[in-house]
Amino acid sequence: MKRYKLLVLTLYKSFLLLLIYAQTPNIFENFDFSFSFPFSNTRWNLHDAMVSSNFIILTRDIKSSEGAIWCTTPVPFRDWEIVIQFQIYGHGENLYGDGMALWYVKDKEEKGPVFGSRDNFTGLGIFLDTYNNYNDINDHQHPYISAQVNDGTRQYNKDKDGTDTQIAGFHTNFRGADKHPIIVISYVRNTLEVKMTYDHFKTVEKCFEVKGIHLPTGYYFGASAATGELSDNHVITSFRVFPVIVDRTGKEAEEDPSKISPYAEFFSPPRDHVSKPKHIPMTAKKLVLIIILALIGLAVLFVVGVLVFKKQEESRKRLY
Repeated sequence: MKRYKLLVLTLYKSFLLLLIYAQTPNIFENFDFSFSFPFSNTRWNLHDAMVSSNFIILTRDIKSSEGAIWCTTPVPFRDWEIVIQFQIYGHGENLYGDGMALWYVKDKEEKGPVFGSRDNFTGLGIFLDTYNNYNDINDHQHPYISAQVNDGTRQYNKDKDGTDTQIAGFHTNFRGADKHPIIVISYVRNTLEVKMTYDHFKTVEKCFEVKGIHLPTGYYFGASAATGELSDNHVITSFRVFPVIVDRTGKEAEEDPSKISPYAEFFSPPRDHVSKPKHIPMTAKKLVLIIILALIGLAVLFVVGVLVFKKQEESRKRLY
């Protein structure tokens, strides 16, 4: 009975989503690239992830785990919108991690340190980060959504939560067992836009919009997650892909989108970070030197004290 109710709820949510996009011109769902439940799309491969009754489990709430799901078919359309319903939750109240990444990249199905996937990736990464690795004073809170466009030459600096290479970022509290957020990522006419809804599109929160983003066709959609010393459940309920039809003319129409090298015309301005004073450990040589100097100082004080005492004694004798 419970499974039946979950299936009805999933179908209802899908129906609402279809109604919304039915009112949007030049956009339609491509079911070859999408998945929802019951999960049956053979174009997607699971890597250390699990299929439950109504969602994909990338990681459970256990330490040092990772998982991913990748579409095995390259994306042929130039403009698109993806709508992902997910959930991140666990037993931790103040400490939890690490987070999830959503990908549109050249090299799929490769493990690595960036939320369970490879570093120096080529393409687009959207990061749903739940733990602040940058323990210095930061100008944003977590959970935190950020985006990075990479041509394969830049590293994701985990110690700084990727803020030194991000094109944009936004704080929104998407973590919690009582939350079923939906993230909408659109790439249309070289503009990347990320939005979030927590009530199935009754209200929509705009996270950021960045123009001047250049991505080719032929890359792969995917999602990955990882835990370390801290942990969380990272699950995906649905991953829906909507190609967007855009009329292009002139040079834009003649350009071969498969030959584009991924890059961003603008990056997020440097963030104000105030570093904590670094504690420099004392070496053995320094410690010995300090002890010797202290002993010399005590010896000098002792000698001076003795001399002063003798002079005082001599003065007293003369008086008598």
